[in-house]
Amino acid sequence: MHKIIETTHAPQPIGPYSQAVMAGNTLYVSGQIAIVPASGALITESIDKETIQVMENLQAVLFAAGMGFTNVVKTTIFLSNMDDFAVVNEIYGTYFTANYPARETVAVKTLPKNVNVEISAIAVK
Repeated sequence: MHKIIETTHAPQPIGPYSQAVMAGNTLYVSGQIAIVPASGALITESIDKETIQVMENLQAVLFAAGMGFTNVVKTTIFLSNMDDFAVVNEIYGTYFTANYPARETVAVKTLPKNVNVEISAIAVK
């Protein structure tokens, strides 16, 4: 059995998917992009601001499920330009204090709404 996780503190899905799905003790968080939940504005003027918004959106979904970054066991980072890796990696690292999750970072041709970064996560209670 699974439960759909929804919060107004993260962007509403832009397609036929859920913000996250809890299956047993495992939370599968859909890829987050830099949409500001309150306004719907898309942040793309700098990779650092964009990455911060993505991480804040991930955090909001985790919180809605009663979790935090300490529960994250796996992430996937999608980048439209691998030259942005160092900046994204530095900001990403500030959200984790220890016991870093498994991760892969993949360069892709394009992302939804032509953003520069998208991050998904798997967390366990």
